[in-house]
Amino acid sequence: MPISSVRGTAPIHSAWGEAKLKIQAALLRGAHQPFTIEELTLDDPRDGEVLVKVAASGVCHSDYHLVSGATQHPFPLVPGHEGAGIVESVGPGVTDIRPGDHVVLNWAPYCGHCFYCQHGKPNLCDTFVGPIWAGTMLDGTVRLHHNGADVYHFSGLSTFAEYTVVPQESVVVIREDAPLDVAALVGCAVATGVGAAMYTANVRPGESVVVYGCGGVGLSILQGAMLCGADPIIAVDTSEKKLALAREFGATHALPSDPHTVDVIRELTSGRGADVVFEAVGLPSLQEAALAAVRPGGQLILAGLSAMGSGTNLPGAVITRKELAIKGSYYGTVLAHRDFPMILDLYMAGKLKLDQMVSQQYTLDQINEAYGAMLTGDVARGVVTFS
Repeated sequence: MPISSVRGTAPIHSAWGEAKLKIQAALLRGAHQPFTIEELTLDDPRDGEVLVKVAASGVCHSDYHLVSGATQHPFPLVPGHEGAGIVESVGPGVTDIRPGDHVVLNWAPYCGHCFYCQHGKPNLCDTFVGPIWAGTMLDGTVRLHHNGADVYHFSGLSTFAEYTVVPQESVVVIREDAPLDVAALVGCAVATGVGAAMYTANVRPGESVVVYGCGGVGLSILQGAMLCGADPIIAVDTSEKKLALAREFGATHALPSDPHTVDVIRELTSGRGADVVFEAVGLPSLQEAALAAVRPGGQLILAGLSAMGSGTNLPGAVITRKELAIKGSYYGTVLAHRDFPMILDLYMAGKLKLDQMVSQQYTLDQINEAYGAMLTGDVARGVVTFS
């Protein structure tokens, strides 16, 4: 069922006279610690900012990288970067977003005028990189507080909370008939996967595609490859459950990951290997295995997020002699304000399976359980919902 609202909270007033909201949020105090549900206060949106009632937030591995220490970030923080909700209010200077708008949140805001934006790569915009990685809003300050102390934001979004204040550049207005629990996934996994096939790799009709890793991103790559007309589409995973899902999401073949996987891929691709191979997990060992499945002259697309500081040993002699192209795919090379609505239009037209990606819904206080299920591979995508 579509989620249309979240439970309300009451404003309080600080010693400075600024209106604040009391909210429930998942707080992470440091790496290797559990999430705890705490009452925080949230400042009003400032110039160029938007207050959003969060309806749903996807359970993504990128947030767990904060727990494992694979991603370095200031603590304490409220995680969550894959979210959708309804605009509650807007700050000064916001003209194109209105209270009541249904929105998907974009964790890579772009300015539209830097070098990368002007060269068709808004997903690589460097204007806002500093404050986003510093855990602040774009003006260098925070809106979240716990017991009087500042709390950092994650990706400028912090969607594991009842309400969030975000930059207007991170807000994408969407059609109101799209269910928000499904729309939340478009903000990360779906855009990353569909975009990797359509934009990063530019998969062409009839090309052979292999996808290593069938989580939320991998399943979305399968669907993107299907939309592009790829054939065959080969899914590889260690989980039988995920391989069964892969067949539902467009895979023509589903293979267990073992020492014989590459041999089977070659048998299915006239002995050459695949035109395009995607690695959707971020494991260096899997990236190395995926390279062996690429045909001479083909592409390896690295769409999974690797741990900071990790390295991948790819053989230079093989890459040169086979003229292999290796590309990173960051956020699927998407333009959020164009592509989020387009993806939802495809879903509403029955051309993308997104309902089936939501394996389990959780309440906020079940967030540790949600991540436990994600780590065991029992779900395609868990979603924390507020009602």
